[in-house]
Amino acid sequence: MPSAFALRYSHTIGIVAMEGRGFSNPVDVAIRSDGRMYVLSRTNPLQTYGIRVGICDLQSEYYGDFGSYGSGDGQFVWPTALAFDRDGNLYLADEHNHRISVFDGSGRFLSMWGTHGSGVGELHAPSGLAFDADDNLYVVDSRNSRVQKFTKAGAWLLSWGTEGGGAGEFNLPWGVGLDSHGHVYVADWRNDRIQKFLPDGTFVASFGEPGHDDGQFHRPSSVAVDRAGHVYVADWGNERVQVLDADGRFLQRLRGEATLSVWARQFYEANWDEKAAREASELMPKMTEEVATAHEESARVEPYFWGPISVKLDEQGRLYVVESNRHRIQIYARAP
Repeated sequence: MPSAFALRYSHTIGIVAMEGRGFSNPVDVAIRSDGRMYVLSRTNPLQTYGIRVGICDLQSEYYGDFGSYGSGDGQFVWPTALAFDRDGNLYLADEHNHRISVFDGSGRFLSMWGTHGSGVGELHAPSGLAFDADDNLYVVDSRNSRVQKFTKAGAWLLSWGTEGGGAGEFNLPWGVGLDSHGHVYVADWRNDRIQKFLPDGTFVASFGEPGHDDGQFHRPSSVAVDRAGHVYVADWGNERVQVLDADGRFLQRLRGEATLSVWARQFYEANWDEKAAREASELMPKMTEEVATAHEESARVEPYFWGPISVKLDEQGRLYVVESNRHRIQIYARAP
């Protein structure tokens, strides 16, 4: 790894909770211009009351939540992604309801748009969201194997992509990110690669291939790009995050270094029996031969990422890694 680039672990935010302070199988985070974090809890089919968007900050202050399970105004069933427009309104993709819902910063429902289908401007399981410099919204139309671009009011502008494994084709794409030049990066989930496009959908490059080595991917789910062009990939199936340079060359691998969050420490201080059980547990066990996959390893080693589904960057260049299976977010910053 070149010495010019390195990320350093900062801290963790989160604890499992079906309501109030905490997360339940979070799948994405959006960081508002004032630093507040909006965390999307997708929860699980047996506990749908846990679905919501929670609002907190880097210091673990909690400001409330909004949303509920369903198909009515302001509700969602299988939420996938969040993104803020320039006015501070929050856009939420729902792959079950095949639509985009819009909320203000307090969580008040404003509007929704999207029609289920495969025609121009229609959606089938929308996932990743990203706004460009003109406040237009790129939507990964996952089950239609394409990317579509809309105005923030939902008017269709353009789309590209078909199902396949060739250049500019997709197989269940998921996440999307933009760089400072407006290039569009798509996490091509089942093709195990990141594809880069011009804003009009012209193919530019492909990064990665199937595998478990550095620079290879297994079901990448999210991508983000910083001002210097470094590409951050949630390598979901490999239970890690990888960082590439602007040309797609491997720079750094993150496996997860979580410490107890503020919320978790407060929980254990109030629940001595749980604290004693934790202290008696082996949180960093030595792996044996029957542990054959990264998923099995992450399930046993608490600090490791387990289900790193989304990566986001804030204005200061900090990296936020959303872990669905451990209901938390690990935060990294550039090393001085």
